Amino acid sequence: MSFWDHLEALRGTLFRSVLAVFLLSLVFLFFPRQLFRAVLWPTTPDFILYRLLGWNFSMTLINVEVSAQFFVHLKVSLLCGLVLAFPYVVFEIWKFVAPALYEHERKAVKTAFGLSSGLFYLGVAVGYLVVLPVCLLFFMNYSVSDTILNTISLGSYMSLFLSMVFLIGLLFEFPTVVLVLSSLGIVNRTKMKRLRKYAFVVMLVLSALITPSDPFSMLVLAIPLYGLFELSILLCKKEALS
Repeated sequence: MSFWDHLEALRGTLFRSVLAVFLLSLVFLFFPRQLFRAVLWPTTPDFILYRLLGWNFSMTLINVEVSAQFFVHLKVSLLCGLVLAFPYVVFEIWKFVAPALYEHERKAVKTAFGLSSGLFYLGVAVGYLVVLPVCLLFFMNYSVSDTILNTISLGSYMSLFLSMVFLIGLLFEFPTVVLVLSSLGIVNRTKMKRLRKYAFVVMLVLSALITPSDPFSMLVLAIPLYGLFELSILLCKKEALS
């Protein structure tokens, strides 16, 4: 294929991926009540983690901008459309890159793409069910003065929600990246084991950046991230390809 043929194939991949995200986003635009019942569930005392651990927590959100609720609805619908379309987007990317790979590379990369959707959804679940509520509990109970009340705006909550859920989902793609690099001969199991002593420190730093709260919530995220690093070691080839 010529350069322009590759460009045309890429254009088709991007168009179909964006169309899938757009169509799924439309579904959430037509059902705002059901969508935000799930989005706002961590702010209620009925949330599953609070009931399991016996935590008494709830928060009330306010809106201080005229158009905020409309644009928040658009943003959340788009994000949810992207989350649901993620396997299809991965499939489109796989179809685009597969012809450029050798047979042994194609098998490993196909496995990586197949694994990516499961890891992404696992990361989204960890962010939504564990990390987000722990951060909310810490921030709502933290106060520098008794005269200051925590009155949280809708925009502030949504910023935390989107970063916790989507970014953690992306972080869980780390084993997929390592598997691809291993299949291309860039990393191997021996190299990854040498990095093990630095890995947990890096995971703690990443967790502190994503969840700037107490040490407990930082460890809540750091432990599964380090578990992903160990999984990456198992997925690596023992030796790099010659």
